[in-house]
Amino acid sequence: MNASLTSPRVVLIAISITGALALLLAWVLQHRFDYQPCPWCVLQRLLLLTVVAVSLMGAVFRARVPQWLSAAATTLLSVVGVVVALYQHLVAAKSASCSLTLADRILSKTGLVEAWPAMFEATARCDEADRPWLGVPFSLWGAALFAGLAVVAAGLLIQVFRQRLHQPTLVSK
Repeated sequence: MNASLTSPRVVLIAISITGALALLLAWVLQHRFDYQPCPWCVLQRLLLLTVVAVSLMGAVFRARVPQWLSAAATTLLSVVGVVVALYQHLVAAKSASCSLTLADRILSKTGLVEAWPAMFEATARCDEADRPWLGVPFSLWGAALFAGLAVVAAGLLIQVFRQRLHQPTLVSK
């Protein structure tokens, strides 16, 4: 594969674009096709927005935000996203009420519901929100997306550390 396509900067930008496109898709499905989000869906949006921001900072501000730190944070956030999506699918979607859950408490602390309600306001119950899209429950799409991002970011983290190990060190005399 072309080395420039696997450079840390390009990979971080690709992660950012993927996350931004997923957020756009969630917004379109909500506002054009009536896929209303529950608190756990919205928490996944918040995590995805954070992944986009962290990976973009690593790509753009390389001198201030080390790429290994951006890759590590993206990996961790993506793993948390997998856990949240699976929790939504396996636990929350089985309950008619999901108000005042951990997801609600986190979201209420961020102020995003007031700042951007079209993206961050939970408008459905948990049992209603996990509707299938293209035959697969929506929460599993989220889990798959976060898992893919985690694998790519972890691969980047390994690549960055390997490059650092093979760089010659300067010895001062």
